[in-house]
Amino acid sequence: MTSPRKVRRVVSLVPSLTEAVAVGAPGLLVGATDWCVHPAGLDVVRIGGTKNPDVAAIAALRPDLVIANEEENRAPDLAALRAAGLDVMVTEVRSLDQAFAELERVLLAGCGLTAPPRWLDDARAAWAAPPSAPYPPRTAVVPVWRRPWMVLGSDTFAGDLLARLGVRNVYADHPERYPRVPVAELRASGADLVVLPDEPYRFTADDGPEAFPGLPAALVDGRFLTWYGPSLAGAPAALRAALRRAGPVPSPRRP
Repeated sequence: MTSPRKVRRVVSLVPSLTEAVAVGAPGLLVGATDWCVHPAGLDVVRIGGTKNPDVAAIAALRPDLVIANEEENRAPDLAALRAAGLDVMVTEVRSLDQAFAELERVLLAGCGLTAPPRWLDDARAAWAAPPSAPYPPRTAVVPVWRRPWMVLGSDTFAGDLLARLGVRNVYADHPERYPRVPVAELRASGADLVVLPDEPYRFTADDGPEAFPGLPAALVDGRFLTWYGPSLAGAPAALRAALRRAGPVPSPRRP
């Protein structure tokens, strides 16, 4: 049996993974992106954004490991980090099960933990509980950007979470993962709900629902819908609460 790898310095290019490592393996993080805002008060060197990391600054930190994601980070940046002689672990997260597997890989194989942290066990337990959708299954459009309108399409982590809570994404079978769809088409999609997260676009009660008159809107914390890390433990309850606040399925309109 091989002993855990000796990793003492980690740079994270993914907000979700930054929080996972900071909470699960305290003391290892030495660098993170400007968008890594959890946990609060994280005191590490900032190395730019997820799409424009400062390769020289990362190399100067002499990390034993750089953790990244195939969707969040650009292939040329990852290639440049490898060319600088750095060990880069790239994750892929497109479902809840994949998130759990990748979190365990990062923390155990990557960071050298000998067992999963408690919050990861708690997250698995929370999502293993029988679903309790607030109403009969919903059919939703899930915008993630405005100007132009973009929505969740196929093969997405957020779409998988919603499906587990009884929310069917209208565009779940779209050939693209994040298609651009005119708002008129979204309104005519047959959805009985619009789910509006506050990231990556910051939808609010005053910015988003007015584009879907007559359609209930669930305003959700994007961290619970799109982040894979410690927030997964509280995500089922938080998302169900947001769906309940949206209200019931609208009654069919009479001719």
